[in-house]
Amino acid sequence: MRATMRFAALTLCLIAFGAGPALSQQPPAQDQIAQAPPPPPPQNRPGTFSPGELVNEGHRFFGTVSRGLAELVEKAVARWGQPNGYILGQEGSGAFVVGLRYGDGKLYTKNAGDRRVFWEGPSIGFDTGGEGARTMMLVYNLPTTDAIYQRFPGIDGSAYFVGGFGMTALGDGNIVVVPIRSGVGLRLGANVGYLKFTPNATWNPF
Repeated sequence: MRATMRFAALTLCLIAFGAGPALSQQPPAQDQIAQAPPPPPPQNRPGTFSPGELVNEGHRFFGTVSRGLAELVEKAVARWGQPNGYILGQEGSGAFVVGLRYGDGKLYTKNAGDRRVFWEGPSIGFDTGGEGARTMMLVYNLPTTDAIYQRFPGIDGSAYFVGGFGMTALGDGNIVVVPIRSGVGLRLGANVGYLKFTPNATWNPF
Protein backbone atom coordinates (compact mmCIF):
# COMPACT_ATOMS: atom_id res chain seq x y z
CA MET A 1 0.00 0.00 0.00
CA ARG A 2 2.79 2.39 1.02
CA ALA A 3 4.71 1.46 -2.13
CA THR A 4 1.70 2.25 -4.23
CA MET A 5 1.27 5.63 -2.53
CA ARG A 6 5.00 6.46 -2.94
CA PHE A 7 4.80 5.57 -6.65
CA ALA A 8 1.75 7.79 -7.07
CA ALA A 9 3.46 10.65 -5.23
CA LEU A 10 6.63 10.24 -7.34
CA THR A 11 4.56 10.25 -10.51
CA LEU A 12 2.82 13.48 -9.46
CA CYS A 13 6.21 15.12 -8.67
CA LEU A 14 7.63 14.14 -12.05
CA ILE A 15 4.57 15.51 -13.80
CA ALA A 16 4.85 18.79 -11.86
CA PHE A 17 8.57 19.24 -12.57
CA GLY A 18 8.12 18.27 -16.23
CA ALA A 19 5.31 20.75 -16.78
CA GLY A 20 7.39 23.64 -15.45
CA PRO A 21 10.08 23.63 -18.15
CA ALA A 22 7.49 22.85 -20.78
CA LEU A 23 5.52 25.93 -19.85
CA SER A 24 8.67 28.06 -19.73
CA GLN A 25 9.49 27.04 -23.30
CA GLN A 26 6.25 28.37 -24.72
CA PRO A 27 6.88 31.20 -27.27
CA PRO A 28 6.18 34.70 -25.97
CA ALA A 29 3.06 36.47 -26.99
CA GLN A 30 3.24 38.32 -30.29
CA ASP A 31 3.04 41.69 -28.61
CA GLN A 32 6.09 40.82 -26.48
CA ILE A 33 8.36 40.16 -29.48
CA ALA A 34 10.78 43.03 -29.97
CA GLN A 35 10.42 44.49 -33.45
CA ALA A 36 13.76 44.81 -35.30
CA PRO A 37 14.47 48.37 -36.44
CA PRO A 38 14.19 48.94 -40.21
CA PRO A 39 17.49 48.84 -42.12
CA PRO A 40 19.06 52.22 -42.79
CA PRO A 41 18.58 53.66 -46.27
CA PRO A 42 21.43 52.88 -48.69
CA GLN A 43 24.13 55.52 -48.74
CA ASN A 44 25.43 57.00 -51.96
CA ARG A 45 28.93 55.88 -52.77
CA PRO A 46 31.55 58.60 -52.37
CA GLY A 47 32.81 60.12 -55.58
CA THR A 48 29.55 59.64 -57.51
CA PHE A 49 27.26 62.23 -59.09
CA SER A 50 23.65 62.65 -58.02
CA PRO A 51 20.83 62.97 -60.57
CA GLY A 52 20.45 66.64 -59.64
CA GLU A 53 24.11 67.35 -60.37
CA LEU A 54 23.94 65.54 -63.71
CA VAL A 55 20.75 67.32 -64.80
CA ASN A 56 22.19 70.73 -63.85
CA GLU A 57 25.39 70.05 -65.81
CA GLY A 58 23.34 68.75 -68.72
CA HIS A 59 21.16 71.86 -68.78
CA ARG A 60 24.20 74.12 -68.89
CA PHE A 61 25.88 71.98 -71.54
CA PHE A 62 22.91 71.52 -73.88
CA GLY A 63 21.73 75.08 -73.33
CA THR A 64 18.15 74.08 -72.62
CA VAL A 65 15.97 72.92 -69.77
CA SER A 66 14.34 69.68 -70.89
CA ARG A 67 12.08 67.22 -69.15
CA GLY A 68 13.45 64.58 -71.52
CA LEU A 69 17.00 65.00 -70.22
CA ALA A 70 15.86 64.67 -66.61
CA GLU A 71 13.82 61.56 -67.37
CA LEU A 72 16.70 59.85 -69.16
CA VAL A 73 19.08 60.63 -66.30
CA GLU A 74 16.55 59.17 -63.86
CA LYS A 75 16.22 56.04 -66.03
CA ALA A 76 19.98 55.58 -66.12
CA VAL A 77 20.36 56.07 -62.36
CA ALA A 78 17.48 53.67 -61.65
CA ARG A 79 19.13 50.98 -63.79
CA TRP A 80 22.85 51.44 -63.13
CA GLY A 81 23.05 53.66 -60.04
CA GLN A 82 24.95 56.92 -59.69
CA PRO A 83 27.90 57.30 -62.07
CA ASN A 84 31.37 58.14 -60.84
CA GLY A 85 32.18 60.07 -64.00
CA TYR A 86 30.65 61.81 -66.98
CA ILE A 87 31.82 63.08 -70.36
CA LEU A 88 30.72 66.27 -72.10
CA GLY A 89 31.64 66.61 -75.75
CA GLN A 90 30.64 66.87 -79.38
CA GLU A 91 30.53 64.28 -82.11
CA GLY A 92 29.71 63.79 -85.76
CA SER A 93 28.65 60.69 -87.61
CA GLY A 94 27.34 59.48 -90.92
CA ALA A 95 25.96 56.26 -92.27
CA PHE A 96 24.76 54.47 -95.33
CA VAL A 97 24.07 51.06 -93.80
CA VAL A 98 27.66 51.09 -92.53
CA GLY A 99 28.41 54.15 -90.44
CA LEU A 100 31.21 55.89 -88.57
CA ARG A 101 31.14 58.14 -85.51
CA TYR A 102 33.85 60.51 -84.22
CA GLY A 103 33.83 62.72 -81.16
CA ASP A 104 35.90 64.48 -78.53
CA GLY A 105 35.22 65.82 -75.08
CA LYS A 106 36.32 65.82 -71.46
CA LEU A 107 35.87 63.20 -68.76
CA TYR A 108 34.96 64.64 -65.34
CA THR A 109 35.36 62.82 -62.02
CA LYS A 110 35.12 63.95 -58.39
CA ASN A 111 38.24 62.37 -56.96
CA ALA A 112 40.40 61.17 -59.89
CA GLY A 113 40.85 64.34 -61.91
CA ASP A 114 39.61 65.24 -65.39
CA ARG A 115 40.85 63.87 -68.69
CA ARG A 116 40.55 64.78 -72.39
CA VAL A 117 39.05 61.93 -74.39
CA PHE A 118 38.36 61.12 -78.03
CA TRP A 119 36.08 58.43 -79.36
CA GLU A 120 35.42 56.76 -82.67
CA GLY A 121 33.60 53.68 -83.79
CA PRO A 122 31.80 51.85 -86.59
CA SER A 123 28.17 50.83 -86.78
CA ILE A 124 26.09 48.73 -89.11
CA GLY A 125 22.32 48.63 -89.49
CA PHE A 126 19.26 50.09 -91.16
CA ASP A 127 20.05 53.77 -90.89
CA THR A 128 21.20 56.41 -93.33
CA GLY A 129 22.22 60.04 -92.93
CA GLY A 130 24.56 62.35 -91.09
CA GLU A 131 24.47 64.19 -87.82
CA GLY A 132 26.31 66.46 -85.45
CA ALA A 133 25.44 66.47 -81.79
CA ARG A 134 26.38 67.48 -78.31
CA THR A 135 26.74 64.41 -76.16
CA MET A 136 26.71 63.75 -72.43
CA MET A 137 27.97 60.32 -71.39
CA LEU A 138 27.44 58.89 -67.91
CA VAL A 139 30.28 56.57 -66.85
CA TYR A 140 29.77 53.85 -64.23
CA ASN A 141 32.25 51.79 -62.18
CA LEU A 142 35.31 53.49 -63.65
CA PRO A 143 38.27 52.32 -61.49
CA THR A 144 40.75 54.86 -62.95
CA THR A 145 40.54 57.56 -65.58
CA ASP A 146 42.83 55.55 -67.87
CA ALA A 147 40.32 52.67 -67.82
CA ILE A 148 38.09 54.67 -70.21
CA TYR A 149 40.57 54.04 -73.05
CA GLN A 150 39.11 50.84 -74.50
CA ARG A 151 36.27 49.56 -76.70
CA PHE A 152 32.69 49.49 -75.43
CA PRO A 153 30.14 47.47 -77.42
CA GLY A 154 26.44 48.27 -77.29
CA ILE A 155 24.10 46.76 -74.69
CA ASP A 156 20.90 45.32 -76.14
CA GLY A 157 17.59 46.80 -75.06
CA SER A 158 19.06 50.04 -73.74
CA ALA A 159 17.76 52.60 -76.27
CA TYR A 160 15.31 55.29 -75.09
CA PHE A 161 13.87 58.44 -76.68
CA VAL A 162 12.32 61.14 -74.50
CA GLY A 163 11.61 64.76 -75.37
CA GLY A 164 14.23 65.31 -78.07
CA PHE A 165 16.94 63.28 -76.31
CA GLY A 166 18.10 59.74 -76.98
CA MET A 167 20.01 57.36 -74.72
CA THR A 168 21.86 54.12 -75.36
CA ALA A 169 24.28 52.10 -73.23
CA LEU A 170 27.70 50.56 -73.90
CA GLY A 171 29.49 48.13 -71.64
CA ASP A 172 32.72 46.24 -71.13
CA GLY A 173 33.01 44.18 -67.96
CA ASN A 174 31.79 46.23 -65.01
CA ILE A 175 32.25 49.59 -66.75
CA VAL A 176 29.14 51.02 -68.39
CA VAL A 177 29.05 54.15 -70.59
CA VAL A 178 25.64 55.73 -71.28
CA PRO A 179 25.64 58.37 -74.07
CA ILE A 180 22.75 60.86 -74.03
CA ARG A 181 22.42 62.77 -77.32
CA SER A 182 20.26 65.72 -78.27
CA GLY A 183 18.18 66.70 -81.30
CA VAL A 184 19.36 65.46 -84.68
CA GLY A 185 22.13 63.61 -82.91
CA LEU A 186 19.90 60.72 -81.99
CA ARG A 187 20.19 58.39 -85.02
CA LEU A 188 20.08 55.37 -82.73
CA GLY A 189 17.96 53.61 -85.35
CA ALA A 190 18.62 49.94 -85.78
CA ASN A 191 22.38 50.11 -85.71
CA VAL A 192 24.82 48.11 -83.67
CA GLY A 193 28.48 48.78 -83.08
CA TYR A 194 30.92 50.03 -80.46
CA LEU A 195 32.83 53.13 -79.39
CA LYS A 196 36.57 53.14 -78.89
CA PHE A 197 37.94 55.79 -76.50
CA THR A 198 41.48 57.06 -77.06
CA PRO A 199 43.73 59.71 -75.44
CA ASN A 200 44.51 61.23 -78.85
CA ALA A 201 42.48 61.89 -81.99
CA THR A 202 42.64 59.21 -84.66
CA TRP A 203 40.83 58.46 -87.91
CA ASN A 204 41.05 54.72 -87.33
CA PRO A 205 37.69 53.59 -85.88
CA PHE A 206 38.97 50.04 -85.31
